Amino acid sequence: MADTAAALNELHFAGDDHVVPFQVEGLDVRGRAVQLGPMLDAILERHHYPAPVARLLAEVVVLTVLLGTSLKFEGKFTVQTKGDGPVDLLVADFATPENVRAYARFDHALLDQAIADGQTEPEQLLGKGVLAFTIDQGKFSQPYQGIVELDGTSLEDIAGVYFRQSEQIPTRVRLAAAELLDRDSSGKPRHRWRAGGLVAQFLPEAPERMRQPDLHGGDGDEISKGLKEDDAWAEARAMVETIDADELTDPLVGTERLLYRLFHERGVRVFEAKQVYDRCSCSREKIGGVLKGFSAEEIEASQENGEIAVTCEFCSTTYRFEPAELQPAE
Repeated sequence: MADTAAALNELHFAGDDHVVPFQVEGLDVRGRAVQLGPMLDAILERHHYPAPVARLLAEVVVLTVLLGTSLKFEGKFTVQTKGDGPVDLLVADFATPENVRAYARFDHALLDQAIADGQTEPEQLLGKGVLAFTIDQGKFSQPYQGIVELDGTSLEDIAGVYFRQSEQIPTRVRLAAAELLDRDSSGKPRHRWRAGGLVAQFLPEAPERMRQPDLHGGDGDEISKGLKEDDAWAEARAMVETIDADELTDPLVGTERLLYRLFHERGVRVFEAKQVYDRCSCSREKIGGVLKGFSAEEIEASQENGEIAVTCEFCSTTYRFEPAELQPAE
């Protein structure tokens, strides 16, 4: 027993802010899982979002990280919601290979009323609208965008609909966020945000096994509408649905332990983890380049106290310019 314990202690666990790819060969399933800690906390605390908004944005960040780290090319992956609820905009983007940024926009009065009325479920805060997934491979290609409706269900369910419509791959997504109150090493009270998620996809060698019943109201053929779910995928999906939200965010559980709990009887393999970072792509040079495209009238209208100040919505960095800096060269 002592030897076994020693061996387990020698195992390397990815820890927070590392995406862990995995494979369950016995079920023809592949996926990725992650727990976000300091990276996510830095993004949320920077803006001092109210808790319901922070929780929503945290789930969008997890989803973006899970999907963005699967990109095999240089580019950017963006997840964005637009709705008519109190939280009308959520944006998170992942710039390969490892950089994440995000922000939320909300109506203070509507949010306060929603909180007072106890209307703080994600679908209530987002309202009706769309969830968009955008893949941008750079200036030499056209961005690809997939859009699904915000239909009053959870973000993880809506993400599943996206995969069903766009990639036609059986997919199950789990997302969770948590607000932790504890004490630091010196005993001082501490507030932290954590989040976690998992995406599992059914990818058998025989593509016809991936066929699944058509979506309600879809235009699939009659065969697909009456199709029985593959037994392997039914088992994998059932396992993923046993995940408790606390398991996705608890630092004592950890990503590898969760994967072992779910799939050890079927033989789960984990691969090298990918770390992600809170890094914005803004810069003084980029902002200045945009401002130099303004007309003289727009430059004049943008001034306050003799300067132009631009604050990045993502990282809250403020860049200040003298109007003379923005004049075209003679």
